[in-house]
This record gives sequence, structure tokens and C-alpha cells, in this order.
Amino acid sequence: MAAGELVHANHADDQVVEDPEHGIGVARTASGRLSVAREKVPAAPGLPFNAVQLSRLDEALTLASRATGIGFSVYLGDLGADPRDRAEELHAGIGAASADSALIAVSPGQRKVEIVTGTEAARRLPDRGCNLAVMSMVASFKEGDLTGGLVSALRMLADQAGHAPRH
Repeated sequence: MAAGELVHANHADDQVVEDPEHGIGVARTASGRLSVAREKVPAAPGLPFNAVQLSRLDEALTLASRATGIGFSVYLGDLGADPRDRAEELHAGIGAASADSALIAVSPGQRKVEIVTGTEAARRLPDRGCNLAVMSMVASFKEGDLTGGLVSALRMLADQAGHAPRH
């Protein structure tokens, strides 16, 4: 018998035969029913958010950035061996605007959350406020609500930062 081949045993003479009518993977049982074997193919990994969740997240990012003048960003993915260093590297990748930016980096597989603020943003987003936002996210994530946790954290951070300074 070849690997992956389903056969039917004819009990009358204990001879193993493949069902010639239906081919490999299908066999007729003694009762006359067909037994079908199918290869289980894992579903391709999809996006972490559906369209509605992306819309909620985009709205929260836009409103928080518009209200505060701080450029908020979200990173979702593996943060490597040193999550804090990787989050700081991602924040630095924002470029010239990084001083007035805040990054929420989440690695669900590692169960890590980091918030990185630029020098100007840090004046309006103290560590205590960021820690509260992290605790809020973790509570939502434990309930399986990734989007809700991120949206809640963005609202908390925007409230903490207050309105954009007027020049």
C-alpha cells in the first residue's frame, strides 16, 4: 500500500484492493457506503482584522492624531528577541516625525506590548499614562478583542495627551 492511498479490504478473502470505480482516497465499505479520505489543508493565514475592524482602527488612529497633534502608529507582528529594542527601531523608522510620534507595538504570539514615544510626544504622554493604556490593552487582548484593545488604548493616550498645542 502506498502512502496516502486508501484501500478497501474485501473480507471474503482478506485481499486488499482499491475501489476501481472511485479511485484513490475513496473506498466502498462492506455496508455499501463510500468512505472518502481528503487531505486536510490548513487555511492560509489571513489578515488579523476584517474590514469593519480596520475601519474602527483607522478612525481611532485618525481621531487621536488629529486631536492631539501626535502621530500615532500601530505595529502588529513579531518583535523578535528584544521587543523593546525592535519597537524603538520601528519608531525611529518613522523618520523626522518620530519626535512627535507614538508607536504601539503588539506581538500577540510573544504576548508583548510596547509603547514608544518620541521626545516631544513623551512630554505629553508620561510613562504612567502609557502603562495604563498597556494594562487596558492586555485586559482586552485576554478576552480576544485585539481591535477593541487597540482602539481603547488610542483613546486613552489621546485623552492623556490633550489637545494639540496652538501656535
